[in-house]
Amino acid sequence: MAESDNLQMQDLVSRQKRILELLQRDGHVRVPDLSRLLDVSEITIRRDLTYLENKNLLERTHGGAISSRRITKEINYSNRSDLELENKDQIGKKAAELIEDGDTVFINGGSTTFHVFRYITSNNVKIVTTNAGAIGQVRNENVDLIIAGGLYKPQYNTFHGSFTNEIINQVNASKAILGVHGISFRHGLTTPRQDAAETTKLMINRTIGEIIVVADHRKIGLVSDFVTSPVNRITTLITDHFLDEGYKRDFEELGIKVIQTRIEN
Repeated sequence: MAESDNLQMQDLVSRQKRILELLQRDGHVRVPDLSRLLDVSEITIRRDLTYLENKNLLERTHGGAISSRRITKEINYSNRSDLELENKDQIGKKAAELIEDGDTVFINGGSTTFHVFRYITSNNVKIVTTNAGAIGQVRNENVDLIIAGGLYKPQYNTFHGSFTNEIINQVNASKAILGVHGISFRHGLTTPRQDAAETTKLMINRTIGEIIVVADHRKIGLVSDFVTSPVNRITTLITDHFLDEGYKRDFEELGIKVIQTRIEN
């Protein structure tokens, strides 16, 4: 290999390493910014991003890329519930506003969906949930809370298993409000637990109307072992205001409504 070819290869490796460092630091990168920072054309940056995406090191978005991370183990509920607490509370509140009079709604387990229950104000609502945290949270006497009980594990604060799925299988919901562990265009909605994936998938299949996903920005680009649904199955994403703008546009081009919340002062 000629010396000039060696130098070009070194520049390529160095540039791509720098892109990954920026992704790790910021969570997302934009093509124009990288072009200016690394002093190469936008076409070159797009080629780099395509190469890195094919290596499963990132996920392309409109005009840039986000970090592609993998989670293999679910965070313990007692630890998880304190993370980004205010963001999760605002996301849960906004999700509750989408529940209308007469709705029957599936809500799965998780630290974000936990924040939905106390904000429900509509009348003649039925909530069917696997989230054990719902008990004692519903304050509206016009809401019927149905716990899809089954096997309970305190580290997840949720019910799962065949008894749970039998209850869900008897319901046709008008909406589903679902927490996820990861959401990715390439890999869909995912979770580290097979039983949780099966239950959430069943909720989706038994829902006639909207599929509403609640997820803070840290879940975007995260990938885990078990697939719940392709991303285009959802109708609405409620997230915080930190979501990368390019990724938001990608969701909207699929016909997914994106609602972003902001912490109130």
